Amino acid sequence: MSPPEPPPRPHRHVLPEIKPAAPGDALRWLATGWELFLRSPGTWLLQTLVLILILLALGMVPVAVPVAFPLLAAGMVASAQRVERGEKLRVDHLFDGLRRHAGNLLLVGAFHLLGALFAALIAAAIGGSAMLTGAIVGALTGVGLATGGVMFGMLVFTVLWIMLMMALWFAPALVMLQDVAPLDAMKLSAQACFGSLLTFIIFAVMLYVLVWVAMIPAGLGMLLLVPVIAGAQLAAWRDLFSPRPALPAAQTD
Repeated sequence: MSPPEPPPRPHRHVLPEIKPAAPGDALRWLATGWELFLRSPGTWLLQTLVLILILLALGMVPVAVPVAFPLLAAGMVASAQRVERGEKLRVDHLFDGLRRHAGNLLLVGAFHLLGALFAALIAAAIGGSAMLTGAIVGALTGVGLATGGVMFGMLVFTVLWIMLMMALWFAPALVMLQDVAPLDAMKLSAQACFGSLLTFIIFAVMLYVLVWVAMIPAGLGMLLLVPVIAGAQLAAWRDLFSPRPALPAAQTD
């Protein structure tokens, strides 16, 4: 009697390689997002309106928005990919993440929430200890210690929050489009942002300006800007993570 065969080893998904991005790519990503928006503007506007209404409804439930946001963000990126492929966009494509990778995308959201809580707790601990020390010392010295500690706590929170946003930026696209595990997706996202830091600083500044401009007409500009960002995110993901097409084989006589 032959010994039983060992159980098969669990399959590990091959992680995509990260390619660098040039500073000029930031403007091209936004231009791609705008071009994809123009292919189906009416449906994009309706889809974004549904997205905003869902986020407003989820905002009534504590911690629901951070957990659910990657699920909806993945649907927006998948919608941009459909438009890029020439498919007809539908409003319900917003829920593609719910249909295909709901569990992993919700895990990304849970890690997002835990990271935000961790950053807030660290900042609160720094600021609280500084205020307690300032109260003990008293007088002007104590006020200076308390103020400096609170400001330092805010700085630490800002740095941790930026790092969390870097980890979150590509995670929904990596889970949705390349079936990457949640933690691996967040690690790859952070590595990609740090690896092309200047490009993403430029991209973040451009988005900051565009958000302020979009908020001027009673926030209605966000209906246009959100799908543009989804298309830009797809373009950025394609440049940094998507495999490049193989070159055709050389023909020999």
